[in-house]
Amino acid sequence: MFRTHFWISVPHKLQRNKHTSKLDAIREKIISGPSLGDFITEDRPKDWNDYEGKLKREKGESGRLRLPPWLKTSIPTGSKFSGLKQQLRSLKLSTVCEEARCPNIGECWSGGKHGTSTATIMLMGDTCTRGCMFCSVKTSKAPPPLNPDEPFNTAYAIKQWGLGYIVLTSVDRDDLPDGGSSHLAQTVQEIKKQNSEILVECLVPDFTGNRECVATIANSGLDVFAHNVETVESLTPFVRDRRAGYRQSLKVLETAKEINPDVVTKTSIMLGLGETDEQVEQTMKDLRSSGVDCLTLGQYMQPTKRHLKVHEYVSPTRFQQWEQRGAELGFLYTASGPLVRSSYRAGEYFITSLLHNRKAKSA
Repeated sequence: MFRTHFWISVPHKLQRNKHTSKLDAIREKIISGPSLGDFITEDRPKDWNDYEGKLKREKGESGRLRLPPWLKTSIPTGSKFSGLKQQLRSLKLSTVCEEARCPNIGECWSGGKHGTSTATIMLMGDTCTRGCMFCSVKTSKAPPPLNPDEPFNTAYAIKQWGLGYIVLTSVDRDDLPDGGSSHLAQTVQEIKKQNSEILVECLVPDFTGNRECVATIANSGLDVFAHNVETVESLTPFVRDRRAGYRQSLKVLETAKEINPDVVTKTSIMLGLGETDEQVEQTMKDLRSSGVDCLTLGQYMQPTKRHLKVHEYVSPTRFQQWEQRGAELGFLYTASGPLVRSSYRAGEYFITSLLHNRKAKSA
């Protein structure tokens, strides 16, 4: 099994802060605790550099690349997996794990070797108003109306699971006047009402850049404001829906931090769509300039034949190099690996430690 370690750095402003030692203590805790590799299934080649398969499509080639061994995952099974799925269906809740065909669903839902089941709840239904070329979520110009019971049902389910950290995401709802921001905020508030100690991360749409909608989420009581930039600027028009803009996404992240300086901001980039190293580097710099705290980088995987083909399978070694570069640029943490997704348990482990430390200092 390959191991991808956390690279944790302290931004220059924090280095001048008298509480730097507190963050250093968290860093030591993470280093001595589980690494990213501990959250990844074990059936991976020990020496991926010896893989002789084709990893990149050359110019003019139209065929699909063969999946390399480090990206193959087992079919999800087990009582925990089945039980969690049944509970989600009974409460009429959707998950991005299913809708986006996440390769880690078996590990996360079954609890893996750590025994803790996790799921990312997808709010506002399972139908999106946008049609990004990388995403397998259903699309429609007029999705079904929102379920008014969803905020309570979500909070109830989370309370039953006894989790300390939950990730909420949603489809885009451009058909709603506020993009569904008030519905998301109500869900966060209901979760906090039932369990004030739980940490809540919201992976939200761009709300077409509307500042009021961003403010509604940023001031909802959440702990982590996440919005994915998805890819480099030059590929954005080909990868994302035409209503999603690279600069617009940067502005959303910057606005959330401006409105609520205490919130942790987070984003994710997919690799393997045809981006260059220079473009990835520039994207990371743009994100840091926008005040983004946490970054994840993962491999794009074609969900169906209708979606964009994989241009390149990036090696685990290269992902490790991007993780180190993220540390050098000053992200609080960078999680980078082939199977890393925007919501991934190793990253949540670090954010939990960071936020608990902040709360202890304020108390």
